[in-house]
Amino acid sequence: MENVVIIGSGCAGFTSAIYTARAGLKPLMFTGTMPGGLLTTTTIVENFPGFENGIDGFTLMMTMRKQAERFGAVMRDLELVDRVEPKGKTFIVHSGGEQIETKTVIIATGAGHRHLGLESEHKLENKGVTYCATCDGPNPIFRNQPLVVVGGGDSALEEAMFLTRFGSKVHLVHRRDQLRASKIMQDRAFANEKIEFVWNSVVEDILDVSQDKVTGVKLKNTADGSTRTLDCAGVFVAIGHVPNTQFVKGLVDTDEDGYILCTNGRATKTPGIFAAGDCVDRVYRQAITAAGLGCAAAIEAERYLAAQE
Repeated sequence: MENVVIIGSGCAGFTSAIYTARAGLKPLMFTGTMPGGLLTTTTIVENFPGFENGIDGFTLMMTMRKQAERFGAVMRDLELVDRVEPKGKTFIVHSGGEQIETKTVIIATGAGHRHLGLESEHKLENKGVTYCATCDGPNPIFRNQPLVVVGGGDSALEEAMFLTRFGSKVHLVHRRDQLRASKIMQDRAFANEKIEFVWNSVVEDILDVSQDKVTGVKLKNTADGSTRTLDCAGVFVAIGHVPNTQFVKGLVDTDEDGYILCTNGRATKTPGIFAAGDCVDRVYRQAITAAGLGCAAAIEAERYLAAQE
């Protein structure tokens, strides 16, 4: 019988593991197929406190992992959880045919970026294609260069406005002739002289895989079918996120997009199940906020276990 099973291994998961391990609960963590989460794909993290010159995303995550293991956390690498089943006041975690019983569960599975679905997008990821302006925008390769943001919601406009601090011009590519974003965000974006709107357009291809870096995008006009090439040094995809929460459907409440709704602090509607990180946070989605939520989930799990005793 486990005290705590943590599902997911990003900032929220590792922070939960550090706190529950230091409390002597010997947490068991399922890292998933990407140990460390999406942040491991970021080359440099400059906005996580404590690192004056920034830190490689993979290095940051592995440092958190070692810290958790130092206090007794146990890792199940590259293993996925198929489902979580309640059993009285405990839970059965199903993974690859194995069943593990636990008193509490912390869900920290994060949210994946919604992708364009292009082969070139995949091949050029971290080589000019990125999904987080706050994380990657200040990188030298984007400074004083034309950039492209894909999307039409509040997040896309926030990304575009943030990138105007670094790029020479920001082209916002949207498939329609009007934005989905809130009026106040639209007003701010339209007033920014460094943002150029590319209406009724979709990205058909990202150039140039042969050079192993982004040099531009091939656009298709959704109104007349014409195509053209737009030069740029970076493509920031901001078309939404997909929370990794399907495996706990029914045990937790979610909003229309799949983000877990917590009832009190980090608790879900099922006593003993807690949630933290990007699978609950649709607003900030930053490493430091995920870590904070992971801390809260761990403390609440500790208190829940103490109350049961």
